[in-house]
Amino acid sequence: MTVFSLIVMFIIATIVGYKVISDVPSLLHTPLMSGTNALSGVTVLGALTVTALASVTGYRLLGAVAVILAMVNVVGGFLVTHRMLRMFRK
Repeated sequence: MTVFSLIVMFIIATIVGYKVISDVPSLLHTPLMSGTNALSGVTVLGALTVTALASVTGYRLLGAVAVILAMVNVVGGFLVTHRMLRMFRK
């Protein structure tokens, strides 16, 4: 694949993702956030696996960055979910 086709695919995925998320009712945001956190956990496991199998130091550093960013996503998602669930308590 060329760089141009990857950029076009990224732009289309961004537009479709925005359209899908903007049509979700606010009542469903908390369950969807929890599901997204589960998917982000899979991303962390994939990044850990690829980093462990990397043979070049540069790839290991890139893998470590991927693990850190995926963990930031997981922790942030859980914090947002926890905050949203607190709003429903009496």
